[in-house]
Amino acid sequence: MTTGAAIKAGDPLAMLYSPEIATAMAQFITDQRSNGTSSPGSRQRLQNLGLPDSVIDAIAIDGPPPVNIALTAPRDGVVLERMAVEGMMSEAGQTLFRIADTSVVWVMADVPETALTGLRRGAEVKMSFRGLPGKVFEAVITEIYPEVEMQTRTARVRIDLPNPDGRLLANMYAEVELNVGDGAMVVQVPESAVIDTGDRQVVIRDMGQGRFAPQDVVLGQRGEGMVEIRSGIAAGDRIVTTATFLIDAESNLNAALAALATPEAGQ
Repeated sequence: MTTGAAIKAGDPLAMLYSPEIATAMAQFITDQRSNGTSSPGSRQRLQNLGLPDSVIDAIAIDGPPPVNIALTAPRDGVVLERMAVEGMMSEAGQTLFRIADTSVVWVMADVPETALTGLRRGAEVKMSFRGLPGKVFEAVITEIYPEVEMQTRTARVRIDLPNPDGRLLANMYAEVELNVGDGAMVVQVPESAVIDTGDRQVVIRDMGQGRFAPQDVVLGQRGEGMVEIRSGIAAGDRIVTTATFLIDAESNLNAALAALATPEAGQ
């Protein structure tokens, strides 16, 4: 059995000899001949050593087993890694093969922290893969992991995607389109219009006749260069879309905003 081979549950992977299994089989056969039936204890010992019931039943019917026992695949899948080589000796618990069921693959998407509010399990998503141009896949969100990565400020979202033909391979890059809204109309402005002082978010309203005034706002979701405004301004309000200030300190920024907020600015 080689790396990359597709296998079915029960297919032989390798032939192995184990003194412990050989001793347990000999005890099983002795009990079978002495009592006319197998002892539950000797049968359980073979099961504990990993022998399938079909092999144990064959030993009970056919008599003395072969010296070597076939190591069979526990499930359908693809051989990702083969550590077993002819003539090697392995310790108990040592990994000889790595087998993965690729009929369903996990797509792990990194979602910005600001877009998490609208996400839910079961939401539909669309995906495309660089290695499969022109093909769009549809699936649903299976899991939203309860942690935000400190450096990137993103959370991981898992999407289970059927892969019956095996075209999707491990570590492929995917572009995921998430529907994080409920379809309702929202007020939004360009991200460049928002001044973030660290403890407050402000936009500059155009009051007309060359007058301007700062307005505190509550931000919502972001995407494609736009940001949702949940409160502070309404649809139709005029704002400065590129708020550029020659300010070299936080105190100067607060002073500039305070100057815009003087009674003269609102008259």
